[in-house]
Amino acid sequence: MTSSLRERPRDEVPYTLDEPAPKVLSFWDQGAFWANLGVSLFAFSGAYTVLAPDANGVPTLSIVAGIVAMAVGTAIGGLMLGLSAAPGAITGKPAMVLLRGLFGARLSYVPTVLNIAQLIGWGTFELIVIADAARALWDGVPRWGYVIAAGVLTTVLTIWPLGSVRMLRRYVTVAVMIALVYFYVQLLREPLPDLTEGSWGGFWIGADAALAVSISWVPVAADYTRHARSARSAFGAAAVGYSATQIIAYVLGLLALALVAGDSTKIFDPFLGVTLGTLFFAVFVLREADQSFANVYSTAVSIQNLVPRADRRVLTVALGALITGLALILDIGDYASFLSLIGSVFVPMLGVLAADFFLGRGRLSRAKPTTPDGGRGGSSPLGQSGRRGDWNTSVTAPSRWGMIAAWAVGFVTYQLINPGTVSWWAGFWQDVQEAIGFTAQSWMSASLLSFLVAGIATLLVGRVAGLGGGGGGGRNDGKIDSAAA
Repeated sequence: MTSSLRERPRDEVPYTLDEPAPKVLSFWDQGAFWANLGVSLFAFSGAYTVLAPDANGVPTLSIVAGIVAMAVGTAIGGLMLGLSAAPGAITGKPAMVLLRGLFGARLSYVPTVLNIAQLIGWGTFELIVIADAARALWDGVPRWGYVIAAGVLTTVLTIWPLGSVRMLRRYVTVAVMIALVYFYVQLLREPLPDLTEGSWGGFWIGADAALAVSISWVPVAADYTRHARSARSAFGAAAVGYSATQIIAYVLGLLALALVAGDSTKIFDPFLGVTLGTLFFAVFVLREADQSFANVYSTAVSIQNLVPRADRRVLTVALGALITGLALILDIGDYASFLSLIGSVFVPMLGVLAADFFLGRGRLSRAKPTTPDGGRGGSSPLGQSGRRGDWNTSVTAPSRWGMIAAWAVGFVTYQLINPGTVSWWAGFWQDVQEAIGFTAQSWMSASLLSFLVAGIATLLVGRVAGLGGGGGGGRNDGKIDSAAA
């Protein structure tokens, strides 16, 4: 293993958790990465979700109201994404390893397993989306051919993850921006219907739908920002880069939806129907591979929290083969509801992490740390890359049940407001609502309120337990404990 580690390029991700993460990603590298993730085929096919459709699928909001709701939800979600990105840059640890400092080493395995499950599901879903979109472009290739091609491309990208991120900045981002501008010009030339027809009722339901999409990247953000040169660039690139392009993509999707009279099954028709539409839409289809790449690579990094010495190359090749096989045999349209349910557990978890890391036990020590830019980090938590005073990410980090309790409070808050669409699960929480006399209001955002409730609960638990000043857990020298080997 030692010889293979020596062969690794210095500016690439280590094969195991034995080595520290190289700090090589600039603001522009990260910004391009997040900007590409913000432009997804789901932003087109799922645009109707920000119109707060009723039980019959009929949109409640007008297109204009939906655009505003989406922009507000995306902006809030972008800030949350930035909050999840900064700790990775500060500690140099991937997302699930960071949770050792929050919950303890053993308790961090619970969200790790959930994250692995949802990422495998989303990785499979992305290959299906790519194959279906490619078939819409040209059906001369059987579906399985597109699935395998997408799976191979995804796997290749994961072998050199940081090189793939830099490639996105140099080439893919430019092509995506050109395609977006082209489609805006073409669609705005079409006779649009009245975009104000509808209401503003259910505004926060639409905002929450957009916010939830941003939040879906929270459990993986630190997997990439641990390679950022500074925490400030990690926060800014994630918050701004992702939000800007998601808003641009969703507005384009809503315009297309208006042109097909709200029929989401025909959402791609306006793109394919314009001059050179097939060519420029192919850019979006090919670019979708960075979504599956991020899912597969982060699955491997999450597994390394359980098995620190596992080689990420072996893991990603095996995972690439797994999701390709699943995409060939499954139709997971209905499974998306389960994936959303799993994802909902990470919204309140971010509230716990943000509160404890920035305001509680993990807050920066008073000593001014050294930063990669020569000490210009200042006193702001987002401008520093020094070690945390008591953020223990070793395999011996003690369990912190109080943080689990705070997480649970936030999770319950989320489910009471939005129990999702899985029938048996939603039925259970509807019974709980009736038992306690609670009725969710249209202005309530499940994501935002569960985040706030979890954060407040975290600070209260820390105060009661005497952990608010950084006690308990011991110092961590920034390396994986020797027991990890």
